[in-house]
Amino acid sequence: MGEKGYLKEAIKVDVDIAITVAGEPYRSQIDLVVSADGGQMPFMVIKCAAGSLGSREREIVAAARLLEEYQIPRAVVSDGRTAIVLDTVSGKKIGNGLNAIPTRQQALTQLKSYAPVGFPKERLEREKLIFRTYDIENVNVQRKVKNQS
Repeated sequence: MGEKGYLKEAIKVDVDIAITVAGEPYRSQIDLVVSADGGQMPFMVIKCAAGSLGSREREIVAAARLLEEYQIPRAVVSDGRTAIVLDTVSGKKIGNGLNAIPTRQQALTQLKSYAPVGFPKERLEREKLIFRTYDIENVNVQRKVKNQS
């Protein structure tokens, strides 16, 4: 991400996500959460995945909708060789390939016109279920989820 201009301290690794699905707590982690503005507002979440990237699109969009009180603008799934970039609010694909991942400067420009949008409450429970369903299928992925206190 350094070649994209993001500061090392603006990239958080294995970020905890905790949700309640059908009354049951569920904890996991998001591979990368990237800020463009010095860490004030996450701009992008990234899922690192081997294999079919398309099968992970819905999972990372759900994570971007659930991690904060607002929908994080961009969701990305990448295997390190290529990437799929998605608009979180619409859920639509907006780019393919590593070059489609916004640079820090592009992110800062996009943030200027971005008004944080919450996820509709009537769809929230369904979105949590979608995230958990996809995330739980991540076999051979070791998470460092902290135990609940």
